[in-house]
Formats: sequence, C-alpha cells, structure tokens
Amino acid sequence: MIIFDSHAHYNDEKFGSESERDARIKEIMDGGVRYIINAGTNPDSSRESLKIAEKFDGFYASVGIHPSDLYDLSDPYAALKEIEALASHPKAVAIGEIGLDYHWHEERHDFQKEFLHYQLELAEKLDLPVIIHDREAHGDCLDAVFAHPNVRGVFHSYSGSAESAKELIKHGWYISFSGVVTFKNASRLAEIVPTIPSDRLLTETDCPYLTPHPHRGERNDSSYLSYTIEKLASLRGATPDEIAALTQKNAATLFSKCGIITEG
Repeated sequence: MIIFDSHAHYNDEKFGSESERDARIKEIMDGGVRYIINAGTNPDSSRESLKIAEKFDGFYASVGIHPSDLYDLSDPYAALKEIEALASHPKAVAIGEIGLDYHWHEERHDFQKEFLHYQLELAEKLDLPVIIHDREAHGDCLDAVFAHPNVRGVFHSYSGSAESAKELIKHGWYISFSGVVTFKNASRLAEIVPTIPSDRLLTETDCPYLTPHPHRGERNDSSYLSYTIEKLASLRGATPDEIAALTQKNAATLFSKCGIITEG
C-alpha cells in the first residue's frame, strides 16, 4: 500500500528536536508512507517545511499564511511577498495552508477574507493549487474560492456539508478527510464520504493533530494514516489498497509540481 499524506505539520514542536523529528520522518517513510506534503502557515514555518523537504525524497511543502497566523504578523503584506518568493522553490507544490477561521477569531473577519483573496490571486498567478482551511466559515470560504474560478485545490480535513462538498466538486475542487472521520461522533462525515467521486478524494493526517481512533489522544503522524484509509474503505465499500491507490493518484494529479507518475 503506497500512502500519500496530503497534509502534515512536522515542523510542530510536538515532534521534538530537529534530529528526533527527522529520525521519525525517515522511519515513517521507510515504513511505507511514500509521499508527504508539509503545510506552511506563515513565512517561517513555510521555510522550515521547505528545509525538511530538501532532506527527503517524496517529501514536499506548501507555503502560505494561515488565517490564525495573520494576527501575529507585524507586516502581513511583506509576509505575502515572502510567500511568493518561497513558492518558487522546486519542492513548494501549493499555496497553503490558507483560508478562514472564525472559531478562534470573532472579529476582523474582513481582514481574513481580504488576505484569502490575495493568496488565491497569488495561486492563480503562479499556477499552483491551494490548500484551504475552513473552520466555522463555510459560506465565506465557498464564496471566496468561487470568486476565483481559475484556482483549484482541496478543502483539507473537510468539515462542511454534503451540499457544499457537491458544489466544490462541481467546480473542480478536492475533498480531504483526516482522522476525524474515524471518531465515533463523526456520523455526518461518514455519510458524506461515499458521495465523493473517486477522482476527488484525498486523505491526510494534519499531524500532530486529529489522531485517528484507536490512537486518539496520542501525537499523530503519517504512520497512522492507514487507520483513516481503512475507515474510508469501509464507508465506500472498497479495500484499503484501493483507497490508498486512488488517493495517491488524486494527490499526484492535484499537486502536479511533485512530478509523481502513477499507474492507470
């Protein structure tokens, strides 16, 4: 089973020192996780993601400004210029993680929306896909991406409705499921999974967070993606090998700058 983890955060402090983190990544990739995309959330974490990507074949990075990180930047517009420069790196395969987060930020939603539009414009300019973070902002996220019809990407760790997923797919977007789909209270997600066309399905860890059952509460990493794949397979009446193969192919298609050749 060839596994593609389309969204991770190995630059997180929960992975320990640089040497500890790198040793764990090597162990995971030697163990069968062939491809990983590490998502940047600001210029610093984007640079760190690229630094890690330079060390491992099959490891890539996305670069972008997360909506929560916007509030910590002294000059967001200068940071956006940095992201544009970092996107030229050969292992930068997407603009992300970008989007809207209304859970933690009850004010300045217009500020978030303004910056999301700037980053969508950047993705279109650079001809790169985007990775969207959408937390309690479903309507505004859809309005933003549909306002940029030439941009394609993925809604990561999907938490929206079946109707929204249908609209996104109609516009050429991908839907990614994390370990949340394995949770006992994820019945609504479980109903959505079978409705996603096979060529629009992705999977991810969002590690070190969102650890799938039965390891919920532990630090997540890409080795646990197999549990999410097994759950997706069960919900779709497929085998884990089939889900791993189609999600790998879909990720290679969306993140075409990776240059991954798949069969079929």
